[in-house]
Amino acid sequence: MNNIKNTTTLGIAGSTSLDGLGLALMETDGVDIYRQGSAFVVPYDDDLLEQIRSVLGKRADWPEHTAAIRRAEVAFTEFAAAAVKDFIDDEGVVPEVLGFAGHTICHRPTERYTHQIGDGNQLAKLTGIKTVSRFRNADILAGGQGAPFAPVYYEALTAKRRRPLAVIDIGGTSEVVWFGSSGEMKAFVSGPGNALINDWVMKHGGMHIDYNGKLAITGQVDEKILATLMHHKYIALNPPKACDRTVFAEKAEHLEGLTLENGAATATAFVAESVAYSMALYLPEPPDEAIVCGGGAKNPTLMRFLRQRLPNMKVITSTEAGWLPEAVDAQEAAFWAVRRLHYLPLSFPATTGVAEPVIGGEIFQP
Repeated sequence: MNNIKNTTTLGIAGSTSLDGLGLALMETDGVDIYRQGSAFVVPYDDDLLEQIRSVLGKRADWPEHTAAIRRAEVAFTEFAAAAVKDFIDDEGVVPEVLGFAGHTICHRPTERYTHQIGDGNQLAKLTGIKTVSRFRNADILAGGQGAPFAPVYYEALTAKRRRPLAVIDIGGTSEVVWFGSSGEMKAFVSGPGNALINDWVMKHGGMHIDYNGKLAITGQVDEKILATLMHHKYIALNPPKACDRTVFAEKAEHLEGLTLENGAATATAFVAESVAYSMALYLPEPPDEAIVCGGGAKNPTLMRFLRQRLPNMKVITSTEAGWLPEAVDAQEAAFWAVRRLHYLPLSFPATTGVAEPVIGGEIFQP
């Protein structure tokens, strides 16, 4: 689009898997991606990680949670500002705009509520750079699910790939994004993601994640418990639909009594099974190819389980597709920020259920 300016943008987003803070540089006009720059994840320090964990699932509009959430938000924003400054020093590039997706702590679209910690106004002042944040609020207010917003980014990223195509984004939850052979688009949060696995291995093994799926590959899937997990009411909901990681936490109790390895294997199988089930049930047309991104793409056991359950399509990782594997959420935020500058919508009836396309994000000047 010749009338829209190409912009250097830096996306910043907290991983819903609690891996850390992603940062990603990009040149885009909000329609096409001209260059992907450096992208990486900065691990949270222990204090910040505990602050974030302590407010997950809590609503900021409940007085008993307000102070704790605000403390976490200030700490998170200061951490983000320091990471941005380090990024600029290391890369020698000052972005024109920051896309600050923050970190989702509570997403309840049925209650018309979403909250991401991360103060865009504070970040703009601390960095001296124009910042776009609060991407999801307008969609929620318009009656949408507030997610997924990834489709507009993946549409640009996969523009030259054959359709029908699916992108499976596995972070704290799992998102399925589908592009039909005639240009159609559909997306929804399909079910649990890395959060269920991570929470299990943290509780029973003291580890943040199942590194390379080593626990799951040595364990045995309990098929009876897996069948129970698959009866979660969310999975039976028709799209459009979205939720946060806490929705599936209650189901983790069914894993209790299993060994560390068997619990990891069963949790991993639940992620793969719910993705495959949702794709079979809710996609208008089966894709020829599925690209897996997010932290889930770095788990070989999860990839193996997905390929077993999706035998009729080519299932590859984002690395195999030639994408930068780190900080996908941050890349999305970078893209969203430029779309907001040019008044381009982030959400659509087939992605979040809004009545008409919605422009998302608020702009904060330094």
